Formats: sequence, C-alpha cells, structure tokens
Amino acid sequence: MWIWQQTDWPNFNWDKTVIEPMVRQTRLNQGILLGKMLSQVQNQKESMLDTLLANIVYSSAIEGEKLNAFSVRSSLANKLGLTEERPFPTTEQTDGLADIMVDAVDNLDTPLTLERILHWHERLFPAGYTMFNPVVGGQLRGDTPMQVVSGRIDKPIVHFEAPGRDILDGEINQFIHWFNDSKSNTSLDPLLRAAITHLWFVTLHPLDDGNGRITRLLTDLALAQAEHQSVRFYAMSVGILANRKSYYEILVQTQKGDVDITPWLIWFFNTLNGTFDEVLKDIDKTVFKTNFWRNVDQTRLAKEQVKVLNRMLDGDFADGINTSQYHKVAKVSKPTSTRHLATLVELGCLVKSGGGRSTRYQLVK
Repeated sequence: MWIWQQTDWPNFNWDKTVIEPMVRQTRLNQGILLGKMLSQVQNQKESMLDTLLANIVYSSAIEGEKLNAFSVRSSLANKLGLTEERPFPTTEQTDGLADIMVDAVDNLDTPLTLERILHWHERLFPAGYTMFNPVVGGQLRGDTPMQVVSGRIDKPIVHFEAPGRDILDGEINQFIHWFNDSKSNTSLDPLLRAAITHLWFVTLHPLDDGNGRITRLLTDLALAQAEHQSVRFYAMSVGILANRKSYYEILVQTQKGDVDITPWLIWFFNTLNGTFDEVLKDIDKTVFKTNFWRNVDQTRLAKEQVKVLNRMLDGDFADGINTSQYHKVAKVSKPTSTRHLATLVELGCLVKSGGGRSTRYQLVK
C-alpha cells in the first residue's frame, strides 16, 4: 500500500520527542539568520532578487533542467522593479518563472486555490515550451496512471504511484482546504506546516510534469507565511539540490510507509538547517571582509595585492598562500611576489608562518 492508501491518510503523525526539539532549534536558527540579514543587508530588494534567483535556478536543476541564470535574473529584476546595468534578454519562460516565484512569496494572504496552482503550472510550461514530450500547462493530469519507475521497460521497478485520476479532484481539494485553514491553526507550528505541505502535494502529483517545482513553490509560500514576510534571504532549493540523492530516497521511503512521517520531517529540518548554516557562513564571510578592508589603507596597496587579498577573503587559499601561488594569481614575477607579500605582512594584512618552501601567508584574523 502507498501512503495515500492508508486508512488514516492524510492524518499525519510523528514522534514529538524527536521532532519538537528539531522544530525549536530550526526556529532559533531561522531567527538568528533573519536577525543578521536584516541588520547587514543594505538593499533588501537586491538580496531578495539573488535569493529568488537561486530558488528558481536550483529548483529546476533538481529536475535536471539548466536555466539561463542571466535571463531569469533580468525577468526577476523587471518583476521587482529593479534597474540592471546590463539587462539580459528575457523569454516567456523566464518571465513566467519570475511571475510565479514572486507570487508564491509575496502574496502571503491570498488564499490558495486550484486556479492559482494551475496558473503557476501554465506559466511554468508556456506554449511551445518544448518540441519533445510537450506538456499542456494549466490543467490537471489525465487518466494515465502517474508512476515513477526505473529499470528495464519489460521489468520496470515502480518507486511510487500517485492517487488515481478518479479520486484526484477530491484529494487536491482536501489539500487546498487544509492549506488555507492550517495557516491560522495555532496548534500546528508553521515550519511543520511547510514540511507537510511539501510531502502532501508531491504525493498527490496532480500534474503531468512540474510537480516537484510546484511543490517547492508551495513550500516557499508556506515558509514565507511562517515568517510573516515576503523578503527572502535563503533558498531551500539550494539545500535540496545539494542533497538530491537523499531527497528522492526519503520521498520514496515515505510513499511506501504509513502516515507516521517522522523520517521525512527529520530530513526536512536537517536540510532547512543546513541551508541556514550556509547562508550564515556567507554573512560571516561578508562581515569579516567588510571589517578587514575598513582597517586597511588601500592607497598603499598595488592592484595585484588588492586582487589577491580579495581572493583570500572570498575563501580561496584557506590554508594560506605561498609565493608561487601569489605569482600565478597576481601575474607578477616571483621577486615582486616576495616583495608584495612582505609588504602585506608589514601593513598587518597577512601573517607569515613556516619557513623555506613551507612558508605561507595567511589573513590576519
């Protein structure tokens, strides 16, 4: 039996002794991230553009589709009312992706409807989107069974089968009703609601194609509602792509289980926290870089020295740089490299360690 065939479907349950501490920790990490971002980010719209861009590009990459990030960025900039120095040509597809991404995180109080979901799907698959295996956007799937299979054609392995078309309308209506009602349910933590949203919709698989991307849009909407703000500072799709193999494994495992979704929730919160961690590392790196340059008189540095220091501040040469590496990066002679590095030590930018061939220069912390 598939999970949707269980008697208790869709009354999900979980081990509260395991999940509640994870929810509290995730809430704490989320608060730390939002606090740091709101205090550090000078232009929230630019930051939001970068985050939404990552969500779109990485969500498509999870499905094996590579988008033109420059075109998507220009579409998002147009949608957000931002002016780009060098705008890139957009397409109907990238404009559609920008439209549905902004709708998913901006219109937090707009009730979810089937029409809204199908509008997203239509914008995801514009007419003439592909010559091969064309998808008709804006409608639920047909009567053909929706199965995820692998292996030989004559001996396929069925990893998952979605609810049949005869019960799909009732199932999708039940999900939409729950999504809208649960938004004000104080007994259900909003982060748990986001995790359930993801699992429930992907289980229904109501569309011929694009189910994963629409699922992640709904998850983004639920997360934005959980934070009561549309400004996005992290892209969970980045974390999902980084863990794509385990993502599909846990989804398959959950489809074959009962309505106890503890393993899925563990995976979801671990991935969400991992996403927070990566963004926090980037923030710390940016703060360190800003403070570093604040204490350095760049007028005393050659352009090659500035270039190398920026490379080191961006995370290159984590173990320090030697004369040979400086020579290659700065494109100056080795004697000049030695002088440049010595000057950076004198100015308090770098600290020297080791000796002879083992000599390395590291950033002053």
